Amino acid sequence: MTAADLRRTPLDAVHRDLGARMGAFAGYEMPIRYTSELEEHRTVRSAVGLFDLSHMGEIGLTGPDALPFAQFALVSNPGTLEPGQAQYSMLCAPDGGVIDDVIVYRTDPGYLVVCNAANRDAVVSHLAALLAGAELDVEVEDRSEQTALIAPQGPRAAELLAGLTDIDPGTIGNYRSRPGQVADVPCLVARTGYTGEDGFELFCATQDAQPLWEALFRAGGQFGLLPCGLASRDTLRLEAGMPLYGNELGRDVNPYEANLGRVVKLDKGDFVGRAALEDIQRQGPRRRLVGLVMQEEGIARHGYPVVEAAGAGPPAEIGVVTSGSVSPTLSQRIAMALIRSEAAEIGRSVAVIIRDRPRRAEQVKLPFYRRPRPAEEPTT
Repeated sequence: MTAADLRRTPLDAVHRDLGARMGAFAGYEMPIRYTSELEEHRTVRSAVGLFDLSHMGEIGLTGPDALPFAQFALVSNPGTLEPGQAQYSMLCAPDGGVIDDVIVYRTDPGYLVVCNAANRDAVVSHLAALLAGAELDVEVEDRSEQTALIAPQGPRAAELLAGLTDIDPGTIGNYRSRPGQVADVPCLVARTGYTGEDGFELFCATQDAQPLWEALFRAGGQFGLLPCGLASRDTLRLEAGMPLYGNELGRDVNPYEANLGRVVKLDKGDFVGRAALEDIQRQGPRRRLVGLVMQEEGIARHGYPVVEAAGAGPPAEIGVVTSGSVSPTLSQRIAMALIRSEAAEIGRSVAVIIRDRPRRAEQVKLPFYRRPRPAEEPTT
């Protein structure tokens, strides 16, 4: 795909005016960084960073049968959601492989499914195929082109929003949302994110994206706000142990392998992939997602082989690194890897093959980083 073929978000001109380094991601030209990945990462951990996520897919499910359709399509149980509540979920194939991981929001008219940009077409096609084979009164509407998504993330995000909206951000619990005005722009204000920090995701019409961004940017100076790109977003989510589709998740990975079996609700009734996932849950997954902290020099990168720790004879390959980097928060070289279940054990040593040499690493519990939560912060 050439630069001319890439899509652009409604904030493309804003990013260029701010001097962002742009790059291709999921069919879009997106800001990779503005200043430095390290500075942006640390700003999200200590203050507030501003992300353009308008490349994400937004799909509405409405109509009398929106709930039974969502129940059948998703592995979670949307029937437990109250209006204004959200949950992390997945769409799986009949064999249990993950088509995409999503967040589903319960709204007054139905449900809003937010999917990864790279999988938007696949998700829309999958839902359309399911609908074609079902006698249900439900509309599947791809709203992605009409929707922009801007995310202030960090411990001061609530302070930033408090001065721009008539909603009290402190009353919105984690994985909750509420419609309202932010800087006079109609938004769905959701307390969700992909950084491991407190933060919000603001859904608005595409034509309102620039005024909303500019209002947040102007007001954010007193809170230490910086615009942030995809590079810092990746290291933030890695520290938080959050999976990235195409790395930790894919058609060849099932939820139990990715330590996401808690999301699968086998007791809710039939859904796509249920039989396969029930078998996997009963027998146990062949692989497990583990955290690694490097004990020797080298950074474990996506695709690097994981082998047994040094012993007699050549080391046997037991898995593969899915994501890896240097953690700016922890000052450690960290990674996630899918390895054989019998070799997955916290505290057990393994080795990662880096430039044809085994480098020792220790398995650790995920996530690597968990933000402190004030006692008064709402969680539901």
